[in-house]
Amino acid sequence: MIVITGCNGLVGSFIARKFLQEGFKIRALKRTDSDLSLVADIASAIEWIEGDVLDLAQLTAAMQGADAVIHAAAIVSFTPADQESMLKINVEGTSNVVNTCLATGIKKLCFVSSIAAIGRKKNIWEVSEESQWEESPYNSYYAKSKYLAELEVWRGIAEGLSAVIVNPSVILGPGNWHKSSTKLFKYIWDEKPFYTAGSMNYVDVRDVADIIFRLINSEITSERFILNAGSIKIKDLFGKIAAAFGKKKPAIQVSPLMAQIAWRLEFLRSLISGSSPLVTRETALLAQKDYFYTNQKVQQKLQYTFRTLEDTIGWTCMKLSK
Repeated sequence: MIVITGCNGLVGSFIARKFLQEGFKIRALKRTDSDLSLVADIASAIEWIEGDVLDLAQLTAAMQGADAVIHAAAIVSFTPADQESMLKINVEGTSNVVNTCLATGIKKLCFVSSIAAIGRKKNIWEVSEESQWEESPYNSYYAKSKYLAELEVWRGIAEGLSAVIVNPSVILGPGNWHKSSTKLFKYIWDEKPFYTAGSMNYVDVRDVADIIFRLINSEITSERFILNAGSIKIKDLFGKIAAAFGKKKPAIQVSPLMAQIAWRLEFLRSLISGSSPLVTRETALLAQKDYFYTNQKVQQKLQYTFRTLEDTIGWTCMKLSK
């Protein structure tokens, strides 16, 4: 029995599909008002437990008799107003998962973190599993919340828990148009005109699920793995997505000055409207930068070959166009 938190999200849904295809039983946490649209095709094959990662009683119930836990539940946000929620869900929630794993005798935990948790530094553009976190204006509050969540997992490992951490880059796949990285595809579908000068690291959601499956079923423990298929200029990524959709590609590059003006205007708009800003100070800064996250460790340890970007974009656009 495999327990998955965040099962109804993009990553969790594909993890569940992978384990179900391999003959495993899945148990998952969900809130009463959870959107299950991404798991509609497999929902009946999953044993659902009402609750979330802040509910210790339901976490304990979910883990009873289970062999492994995949903790994928998290809040991903760059909006200042969500900082408290991210600390609650991403950090306290992970602490609860770790403690419950230890209390119920779970054999293995896989924590789905983020490349953001490794940290970014000025003038250091290549990042590996050996890179060390340090405070920096290039690290978002979301990044800090995931870093602190990882510390909870390492604490659990020190207390005897068998666990691995995966750090995916931007995860691409057919999810909800209006959530997570799938919003990139909606941006191109709507033929928005702007692109930024920076680069983006990416990974196919199917690769994330496949690697997690291999790690859970391996003897590997007490290690972290960057999951990153490659890096591409945002302009070129948008061009490839536009071509796959048959849409007009963005043609106006956003300068650093334009980005700084944009996040300030968005901040004012969000204050007036009460909605989340489309651009924040953090995203405006990061969208101008070029970082590369090495993937040699996971390729060597698991002999894994990532899917090509063309495969990922073609598959995602085809699914979203249906």
